[in-house]
Amino acid sequence: MKLKVDAVLDPQFAPLALLCREMREKTAECGQDVVIGIERNKGYVTTYKTRIYPDGIGKDDENFDFVERIVKSLLWVAGGWKIIFAGSKVVGERIKAAYEKGGLRDFDNGFMSRVYETPFEVELRDLEHAPVNNNCPEPVGRHLDGCRIGFDAGGSDRKVSAVIDGEAVYSEEVVWFPKLNSDPKYHYDGILSAMKTAASHMPRVDAIGVSSAGVYIDNRIMIASLFLKVPDEEFDKHVKNMYLDVAKELGENIPIEVANDGDVTALAGAMDLGDNNVLGVAMGTSEAGGYVDGEGNITGWLNELAFVPVDACKNAMVDEWSGDYGCGVKYFSQDGVIKLAPAAGIELDESLSPAEKLKVVQGLMKQGDPRAQKIYETIGVYFGYAIAYYTEFYDIKHVLIMGRVTSGEGGSVLLAKAQEVLDTEFPDIASGIELHIPDESSRRVGQSVAAASLPEIRKA
Repeated sequence: MKLKVDAVLDPQFAPLALLCREMREKTAECGQDVVIGIERNKGYVTTYKTRIYPDGIGKDDENFDFVERIVKSLLWVAGGWKIIFAGSKVVGERIKAAYEKGGLRDFDNGFMSRVYETPFEVELRDLEHAPVNNNCPEPVGRHLDGCRIGFDAGGSDRKVSAVIDGEAVYSEEVVWFPKLNSDPKYHYDGILSAMKTAASHMPRVDAIGVSSAGVYIDNRIMIASLFLKVPDEEFDKHVKNMYLDVAKELGENIPIEVANDGDVTALAGAMDLGDNNVLGVAMGTSEAGGYVDGEGNITGWLNELAFVPVDACKNAMVDEWSGDYGCGVKYFSQDGVIKLAPAAGIELDESLSPAEKLKVVQGLMKQGDPRAQKIYETIGVYFGYAIAYYTEFYDIKHVLIMGRVTSGEGGSVLLAKAQEVLDTEFPDIASGIELHIPDESSRRVGQSVAAASLPEIRKA
């Protein structure tokens, strides 16, 4: 696999975007079709069609390695409790074994089972009965009428705004420590206090919008790092319906909409740009993603890009949580910066926290250190190829990057290198995509207004 733009500090980098292209080219004359479907709540299904080598010609391992990466990617892009695989029975049986309890993808099985409250399964079909798309994105957001509360639940501070007819009339940020507290009452009281404060600056509350890291289904909290210390039994009893319960305390029948913060960031960007098909990628402690489709809707997909692989090299760094290799969390986060430091010749004090190590590299970048420059250039190469890979699943016109990794000069270097990869390697994709770094201060205000705009006010 030859890269036209080298990842200077990572010579073994094998972009999945190139693997997809090579597989299509090499199987153009003699390949077999396969269709992958992921089913989630309400029977919604997201599909992906590709082509692989025919079974039984000595390419079965290559077929599995390729398909397994695609299945993993689609699963974490769309989210779901069932994989439906149509086409090659040889590959299908190996995918089924990988996703069994105790199998290669045991983590994915357990995570999705919990999110969708349904046992995970893999269903094999022939191509005649291949799954078909069944997605029904509902219009969410861009509602600016009335008196609204916009709440953004961060891991280190909580932000709330009172928004009247699209204008933030009051905003505050309060430091809190949700990830350190095991008593859900701490979280409940903090959220309720913030919303009551916002409500006190308006004549009434017509709607509540919430932006929060985690996975939300029908406004219920399924998994969220804010409640990391809360025991499972307490989580089910007191956390799952927390936002719904808080809304009831503020008034009867107040519409509330809860969305992943990545989606809300993408929505804020779409509102600011006045356009749609926006993919937002936050590079911080981890990699977070959000997407607004061509109709300006949030799709209901997971968009958990941290778990989406971007590197086909099996020697790539492994994510400690999922136990998988080559996933975005180790490329587009502070971990991505830290892992490249030794290759750049930068020694970081092991007693420092990851955030402090990032600051050291950013300080060197500010001083014009060429070693730090190489780190950001390499991440930019990663990102350019990753954007091309993301287009396998998303229809993208705009990519927004944000998060602490992108602050300062490093973000500009990263974005320029990503653009170089797209221009050089994928000119057809480059011609239809614009890359952006939003202004930090305007993004903060935009985020609260976007969160507040999530629910539609029911007319009497």
